[in-house]
Amino acid sequence: MMAMAERKETDLIDRLPAIRGRYREQAALAGITWFRVGGPAEVMFRPADIEDLSHFLREKPTDVPVTVIGVGSNLLVRDGGVPGVVIRLGRAFADIVVEGGDIVCGAACLDLNVAAVARDAGIAGLEYLCGVPGTIGGALRMNAGAYNRETKDVLVEAWALDPRGQVHVLKAGELGMAYRKSTLPCDWVFVRARLRGEPGDPDAIAQRMAEIQVTRGSSQPIRTRTGGSTFKNPPGLKAWELIDKAGCRGLRRGGAMVSEQHCNFLINTGDACAADLESLGEEIRTRVFEASGISLEWEIRRIGLPSVPRHWGGAL
Repeated sequence: MMAMAERKETDLIDRLPAIRGRYREQAALAGITWFRVGGPAEVMFRPADIEDLSHFLREKPTDVPVTVIGVGSNLLVRDGGVPGVVIRLGRAFADIVVEGGDIVCGAACLDLNVAAVARDAGIAGLEYLCGVPGTIGGALRMNAGAYNRETKDVLVEAWALDPRGQVHVLKAGELGMAYRKSTLPCDWVFVRARLRGEPGDPDAIAQRMAEIQVTRGSSQPIRTRTGGSTFKNPPGLKAWELIDKAGCRGLRRGGAMVSEQHCNFLINTGDACAADLESLGEEIRTRVFEASGISLEWEIRRIGLPSVPRHWGGAL
């Protein structure tokens, strides 16, 4: 944190509303992303609860950009960091309640934890979540899915805050969910969801979850510094097969590498920067297009700037 004598009247934090949660300037983001790369947030905001978040959105200057992040499992933060305010939801947004055959959960809940609660309650249909690294907020934003199931298949309704802090309860059909996307504007913030399964035997549910986790562990490089699936599957095709046929398996750029185990995964071998990973991804896209005429679309969310703005106080 800069000393008060070094602060400028134009520092972003001076323009932000008083809150009950916590602000932090130049907050490191690399340590909370699975790739372990990237620059800081200009300001990170951890709201105390929904009311605190609503107040912040309502009172903040309209020109201040806001970015919401989860646990960083499918996220690439560029080396220059993220301008404006990065919101990270905490414990107040991680409650899980069983209501009959429904699970009502906060956006900060880990997908795995939601699957486990559903298992213990004898609610089937949510097992796929144990194979989706990330939070419920991210699952809503990108209609996360795995093992022949997607979030839209189990979603009943979601609560979200608009850019002025107003809470909206949205039915599943209002979110425009399709393959790895929803149409809710990116400046709205998901805070809660109601998911619905069907009655099931806890032991059978547990067995299915164990099968998913074994399959995932044997087919994906989950014990490396990775960011999940890099590219979306084109209609009727598999991204990894296109990447493999284009000769990209094991391809390297600086400290970044295409996984030998599953070539739709990028790996930080230890000393990669965000630019290495992103440029490797772009090289894959170029090679796949040249080989097949198909343009792969990024599934990993990329945020931030390539270099640190001077008014942030210099290089990291």
